[in-house]
Amino acid sequence: MQFSSCMSLVLLILTTHLFIPSLAEQCNPYDKNTLLQIKKELGNPTKLSSWNPTTDCCDNWYGVSCDYNTWLYRVIHLGLDNLDLPQPVQIPPSVTNLPFLLCLSLDNNPNLVGTILPTIANLTNLEYFFLSHTSISGEIPNTLSKNKRLIDLDFSNSKLTGPLPATLPSLPVISGIIFDGNKLTGTIPESYGSFPNSFTVLSLSHNRLSGKIPASLAKLNLLFVELEGNMLEGDASVFFGSKKSTFKILLGNNSFSFDIGKVGLSEDLRALDLSNNKIYGSLPESLIKLKYLHELNVSNNNLCGQIPQGGKMKRFDKSSYANNKCLCGSPLQGCKA
Repeated sequence: MQFSSCMSLVLLILTTHLFIPSLAEQCNPYDKNTLLQIKKELGNPTKLSSWNPTTDCCDNWYGVSCDYNTWLYRVIHLGLDNLDLPQPVQIPPSVTNLPFLLCLSLDNNPNLVGTILPTIANLTNLEYFFLSHTSISGEIPNTLSKNKRLIDLDFSNSKLTGPLPATLPSLPVISGIIFDGNKLTGTIPESYGSFPNSFTVLSLSHNRLSGKIPASLAKLNLLFVELEGNMLEGDASVFFGSKKSTFKILLGNNSFSFDIGKVGLSEDLRALDLSNNKIYGSLPESLIKLKYLHELNVSNNNLCGQIPQGGKMKRFDKSSYANNKCLCGSPLQGCKA
């Protein structure tokens, strides 16, 4: 699971700009000087060769777009993805000097090192912040809770450590967090049950999280739940419910233990992975009513009883059910009378 980068937003704005006549340089001189400083702090990467001080930063500078809807022409999107940085550098400190920035993306820069700047909190207009596939390390700063307009955070596949920030639910319009593929530790905070109604994506897979799932998370109506590959335990039934709109629940490779036969299933469910846990009970008959189910893996648990027959269930082979206590029925051996 990954949010779109700033680049798609940049392309949309640049396309719109084609129909706006250019009479003079539109780039705000303060923003232009800041961008040139950012280029210097990144080691002058070749991909930023279009950032020429003699040209307009609002006109075809790589990854840059400006607000053309007002006379200000301030930089609002900065998509510095895939820069092929020649040597390790940190997040440019000068990036926090772009006060109108809505979207900041630094994806796919393995030579981007250091920590997430606490001064990102100074970007009070920031809505989208993407840092996936980098070498950024250290803790996720609690100061992000000061960016009250944040909608999406994607810090996946980096080297982040430490606990999940308990203050993130205070963000009033946050829609999701994607922190997969890091080295985050500790428990999922109790406060995560207090995310706003806009929150639909909880993606924390392949970290080192432990402990039980807070019961407060039952209040969330999530579209995507991805927690596989951690050390979590106990009852994860809080993510299920027939009245929820959940598309995907991935809980594999943890130590969850609960009765799967007692949970309700979202009619929108497309993917369910419960493999390699300690889940027990019988599979719910409501599985056969799911119109969109295309991924199912309940292998290596303590499940018993007959596998529901019909609907989309016929598409799954033995590997979806292997190594359970006493599951039976097609595609496994028949149930004893």
